[in-house]
Amino acid sequence: MSNNNVTYSYSTVSYASSTTNNGETRGARYTAYTASDPEGTTTRIASQRSGEPLHTERRDYDASGRLISSEGRGLSGGGADSGRRIEDVSDEQRENDKLYEERIEDEYAKREGGA
Repeated sequence: MSNNNVTYSYSTVSYASSTTNNGETRGARYTAYTASDPEGTTTRIASQRSGEPLHTERRDYDASGRLISSEGRGLSGGGADSGRRIEDVSDEQRENDKLYEERIEDEYAKREGGA
C-alpha cells in the first residue's frame, strides 16, 4: 500500500522596532513569508529602515533544498512604492513645540513689559 500524504506548509514572521538614542529615533520593520510544497520552497522577505526605501527579496529552492533562483531589489525608483518610508515625526514635532513655546514666552514678555 502506498502513502499518498503530501505536505504543504507556510509560515510568516514579522516584527517592527524603534530605538531612541541621544534624542534620535530609528526604526525598522521586517517580514518573511515561506511556503513549501513537494516541489520546493519559496521565501519572500521585505525589510525597511527609517528613511530608507523598502527592500524586497525572493529565494526559490528545489525539493532537495538547492537555491534555484534569487532576486532582490530596493524600491527607490519611480515605482508605486518609492514614497513608502518609515519616518520619525517626533523631532519635527519637538522643534515646532519649541518654536511655539518661544513665541508664547515672547508674547507674555511683551504683555508683562507693557509693550
